[in-house]
Amino acid sequence: MAAGATTLLDQAVLNIAIPSMRHSLGAGAADVQWIVAGYSLAFGLALVPGGSLGDLHGRKRLFLVGVTVFLLAGVAAATGGGPGTVIGARLVQGAAAGLVNSQVIGTIQDVFHGLDRGRALGLYAVTSGVATALGPPLGGALVAGLGPGAGWRYCLLLSAPCAVITLALAARWLPPPRRTARDSRLDPLGLALACGCTLTLMVPFIRTPDSAGEALLWAAGVCALAGVFTVQQRVRARRGRAPLLHPALRSSKPYMLGTAVAMAQFGSSLAASLVLTVFLQDGLGLSALLTAAIALPSALAMGVSSALAWRLVRRIGPRTVSVGLTLGICAALAGAVAALCVPDAGLPLAFATTQLLSGAAGGLAVSPNQTQVLQHAPAEAAGVGGGILQMAQRIAAAVCLSAVSAVYLHAATGSPRTAYALASCVCAGLLAVALVLSRLRRPATSPRMSTPASHGGRQEAGQAGQP
Repeated sequence: MAAGATTLLDQAVLNIAIPSMRHSLGAGAADVQWIVAGYSLAFGLALVPGGSLGDLHGRKRLFLVGVTVFLLAGVAAATGGGPGTVIGARLVQGAAAGLVNSQVIGTIQDVFHGLDRGRALGLYAVTSGVATALGPPLGGALVAGLGPGAGWRYCLLLSAPCAVITLALAARWLPPPRRTARDSRLDPLGLALACGCTLTLMVPFIRTPDSAGEALLWAAGVCALAGVFTVQQRVRARRGRAPLLHPALRSSKPYMLGTAVAMAQFGSSLAASLVLTVFLQDGLGLSALLTAAIALPSALAMGVSSALAWRLVRRIGPRTVSVGLTLGICAALAGAVAALCVPDAGLPLAFATTQLLSGAAGGLAVSPNQTQVLQHAPAEAAGVGGGILQMAQRIAAAVCLSAVSAVYLHAATGSPRTAYALASCVCAGLLAVALVLSRLRRPATSPRMSTPASHGGRQEAGQAGQP
């Protein structure tokens, strides 16, 4: 839980400090985009290799190495004197975060079983979601209290004490390393193809192509690499070797649909948060502190609704995810209406209300969905299954952050209010896609079996967590 909070808070807290960072470093728009999106890029690239290595060689050492590198790279980024230094440090830090989080999912899968596993995975999803939602309020408070020159540096240092505490706890309490995969041979070609496909997909959204022809070349490259990867995985499986993408994952409809739901929801959530921050500060001229106050209800509501979500799961089962997505669509559309209709004096209160609804929606959707998805990852592919889920979310983050912010910036030349309303409608559309996919998924277990907070889960939790 500490590792998930540390690595995801680090990215979320920086969004609100982007204007001051750009001015302090003298960075261009492309530099800032690489600082922000490069973290997600490296995070996504490291997840699947990290999960596979953890399955093969044990997780504790990889976890400790990842947190240590994350800590050192964060200090380097916070003390960097130029854009190039900060970009390089953030790329290293993102890769370390990907290595750590793939071990987090795999360790939960190894240590817990049955209802307790669902409960632990749900708590991990809640912790990650609340850390992401707390980022903007904390970042705004640091920038407002320390000034724009030093505030963004302390935003990057905020995760350092968390990382030190996580290292101490992990060294004492994580289970000893043990191999969970049956085949000890790594799939280097599969890893290279997966990383190449991810990189080719994400880079055009971080660095916008100069022409339609260049965009088509990137798209063709993605299709070609994906096709080669698919063929290579099937050939390796036919030869009796363990492929990178476990066959049970490819053939599981709930796993694939749940991953797609997580992609749309995660991308929409991050894009909506970034666009709101830019609109409030650049479009309305509000201070970083007031912007943080408007974003705070989202974090509070997510924490409360996540804790209560499992009561709803016990009643209606996997349909809880659909309820959360529906509420999220309503919140996004309400934000669009507020931007178009509410006077300037009433906008902070209106947006604080929509953020409250959005946070509550995230709490109902994120944790139950992630738990349902990872229930379909076999034990021998636990790390890879969790890594693929998070890698998919990181790809969605890079795509949605770039695409939705581009929609806002293009329309903001006319009216910032209209631009924000349009961007909110795009986010609502992404959630609508997630809702449709969620309804297509058939639950593989009964609602009670999918409920980590059930009575039986509480009775067994203490025993299952023992090393």
